[in-house]
Amino acid sequence: MLSSETSVDMINAIITAFGVLTKGTNFIRLLGGLWVTVWIALVSVVFSIVLGILFGMLMTLKNRAIKIISKIYLEIMRIMPQMVLLFMAYYGLTRAFNISLSGEAASILVFTLWGTAEMGDLVRGSLESVPKHQYESGRAIGLTERQVFFYIIIPQTLRSLIPLSMNLITRMIKTTSLVVFVGVIEVVKIGQQIIEANRLTIPTASIAVYFVIFMMYFFVCWILNLGAKKLEQTL
Repeated sequence: MLSSETSVDMINAIITAFGVLTKGTNFIRLLGGLWVTVWIALVSVVFSIVLGILFGMLMTLKNRAIKIISKIYLEIMRIMPQMVLLFMAYYGLTRAFNISLSGEAASILVFTLWGTAEMGDLVRGSLESVPKHQYESGRAIGLTERQVFFYIIIPQTLRSLIPLSMNLITRMIKTTSLVVFVGVIEVVKIGQQIIEANRLTIPTASIAVYFVIFMMYFFVCWILNLGAKKLEQTL
């Protein structure tokens, strides 16, 4: 059992650690870093959804060449770690083609390529999971192929796609923490700067800083999940 004096010391240490967030503009800086993280994730997600839907529809075509190319692209995006892709985009492309690419642009490019592959596979699976008799029933009542697709197939696809896509989106948001390695000043980087600046005066600052960062990621993903559930209920 811990003595009362030890318990008091621990409580004081935790209070002191959280006090670092009230110093100057530390908490405002963390919020600014969170916005950078959310902005990169949001742009990547929007591009990934649009391109992923098109890629998923393309993967359902009965064309051998398209299937092979799609499979290779999908496997590369799945096997290659996102950090390696970031380094290749940020350092490799700039040196190989002598182009100026910021850390944010490289991050959006990589997350979009990764998200498009994953989203495309989800769309393909959702489209192929619709029973064949749904197509036949639509044609039997006189609907055109386009009407069957928009009025019968898409609504059923969306119901199964929303929870799966939300899992991918939350993964993309959490993976944005890797952008710190290509020079992007986001929430984790700012947290590290705050911890380093107070390393001597408040050694326990990392407890408070990383806890707040964890809660920021949690609330962003939690709000997205709530929105997805509401959307799923309306469909």
